[in-house]
Amino acid sequence: MSTPFNLEGPSLSWAQSGGVVTLVEGASFCICTQTGDITPEHAQGLFFGDVRIVSRWELHIDGRLTEPLSVQPTDPYVGVFVGRPHPRPGNLVLVRRRVVDHGMREDLTLRNLGRDATAVTVTIVVESDFADLFAVKEGRAQPPAKQHATTDNHQLGIWPDDRAGVVIRADAGDPTVLPNSLSFHAVIEPHSEWRTSLEVLPAGEERPHTSATQRLASWRHDATRLSADRPSLATTLDRTTLDLGSLRIFDPNRPELPAIAAGAPWYMTLFGRDSLLTAWMALLLDHRLAIGTLRALAELQGDAVDPVSEEEPGRILHELRRTGGSRYYGTADATPLFVMLLGELYRWGFAEHARPLVPNADRALSWITDFGDVDGDGFVEYHRATDKGLLNQGWKDSWDALSFDDGRPAEAPIALCEVQAYVYGAYRARAAMAAVDGDSATAELYRRRASELRQSFNEKFWLADRGYLAFALDRDKRQVDAATSNMGHCLWTGILDDDRARHVAEHLISPELFSGWGVRTLSTAAGRYNPVSYHNGSVWPHDTAIVIAGLMRYGFTDHAQRIATGLLDAAEHFGGRLPELFCGFDRDEFAAPVAYPSSCSPQAWAAAAPLLVVRSLLGLDPAVPDGTLRLAPALPPEWGELRLHGIPIGGGRLTVVARGTDADVNGVPEGLRLRRD
Repeated sequence: MSTPFNLEGPSLSWAQSGGVVTLVEGASFCICTQTGDITPEHAQGLFFGDVRIVSRWELHIDGRLTEPLSVQPTDPYVGVFVGRPHPRPGNLVLVRRRVVDHGMREDLTLRNLGRDATAVTVTIVVESDFADLFAVKEGRAQPPAKQHATTDNHQLGIWPDDRAGVVIRADAGDPTVLPNSLSFHAVIEPHSEWRTSLEVLPAGEERPHTSATQRLASWRHDATRLSADRPSLATTLDRTTLDLGSLRIFDPNRPELPAIAAGAPWYMTLFGRDSLLTAWMALLLDHRLAIGTLRALAELQGDAVDPVSEEEPGRILHELRRTGGSRYYGTADATPLFVMLLGELYRWGFAEHARPLVPNADRALSWITDFGDVDGDGFVEYHRATDKGLLNQGWKDSWDALSFDDGRPAEAPIALCEVQAYVYGAYRARAAMAAVDGDSATAELYRRRASELRQSFNEKFWLADRGYLAFALDRDKRQVDAATSNMGHCLWTGILDDDRARHVAEHLISPELFSGWGVRTLSTAAGRYNPVSYHNGSVWPHDTAIVIAGLMRYGFTDHAQRIATGLLDAAEHFGGRLPELFCGFDRDEFAAPVAYPSSCSPQAWAAAAPLLVVRSLLGLDPAVPDGTLRLAPALPPEWGELRLHGIPIGGGRLTVVARGTDADVNGVPEGLRLRRD
């Protein structure tokens, strides 16, 4: 299946954990050891477009592997590996400078620090299995049945029997090229150096017109500049900017409007839910991510009914993969989130960019009524169409993520509480867009639908004896009664009745849900609670940020500040980069948040979470069609001064310098009235 969307983009931040180094640049990423070597074990490799084009890349000096001395991060897509031959005496130092950018370039330098000339043989051993990304990740990778090598003109080409291959070439050193290696023979004089460069390119692919360095520099120049007095907050905001810039993916037909990938290293692709929520959070930084993400998803919007991919007319994609152009649509929430984000662009003053996608929004809303509401009760449910699809299709999509308080699994069709909240937000967004565009009939239709949904939601999802919202309704319309973070999403969109919001707020800040670092996905009192699980008691930063936004929407400032302080304290322990998730242990139990094994980092909505926290505590709420810009800061005192220069609103650039409940504002676009309530 062909796709109009080309998953190529600029760099992803350098990352190191557990002895493994990851460098990513759009369609390319490399996972290797701290020596710079790539071994097939532990899912290492050089990947391009979801295919492992290099499965082994080992540097031998006189037939022996090297010993690592240091790994030096430079730019996000660059790593410098310092080592030495082993067990040779320490007169030689090896420096490998690796750049991942539409393939890979490695500059090798051998320095002779001794007093005598040294003769060495440097060999790069290369293998390629051309395995699919997920086959590698899951340990299922197998080499192709047939492949052949070419060894012409100082370059090695490896080709599978039915696909494009990979080319490795040297620019100096007169190598001896064999079907699985390039060898260099060098004599290095005292206090001298020997150098060569190796380039690894996917065969048949054209390089982008601009380099990763140029693209990242342009992003930094155009994005909102954020700084803070508190050093840890300043570090976190800077890391957020860098990581989101690195996670952009580009359509060559409109490179000025990138979309956002889900995360590294395994999810450098377009994900409906992840990309939409990240783009929403990142509006504070750059509105073009929202525009690009919406356009990319609109091009992939469902047209037909396909049980295997779970495509349905109007449905928004869950995941796109480059290998085979495969698309999977099994998600209940991406479709209403698409409409919500489109409406938010109207509110931020970018209606001219959003308006061409209103027909796509209407198709999405038709999916909600025609396919999403399985049984006609007004709620959106999900159930997988075949046993190949995702069992759970909300953001908590692991197999065991949905259970009653006593641990019993809930059975589909499932109506999740937050999905109804997103549908409510989508109805309100469509009504607002229609009002701006002078379509009063459509505006009234969706206001009425929103009101009806809110009423039925508060009737069916409220657990009166517990004072919080049900996680979901199961196939028999029973309330799934586990206390979860999902109810905070319902505060975020405003679907919950005001008189019930305080009860929910108190539960979210309770010791059962708030760990001291963030809001747990599942209460400690629930039967399936496990702080080291994926969705049953862990803390997800994006989830916690949405809870904070919901608490601020209903006026629970103290609750929001307390949770925000915990989350940003956690970010400090992670060096300024919030991971995809971390363990849900209580803050009183351990002095630092406990990392979750195999958590993606950087990951898009975790990277964007600090932006939503900042926006929420600033009380920043543009309503350009109404001619107002609300700003009501409530920053924790320990933050000190927070500065934002160049926020894109209504065709202008806003500057905010805030401290506590005070703020200086400059650059309010013409026609907007600043409200400080």
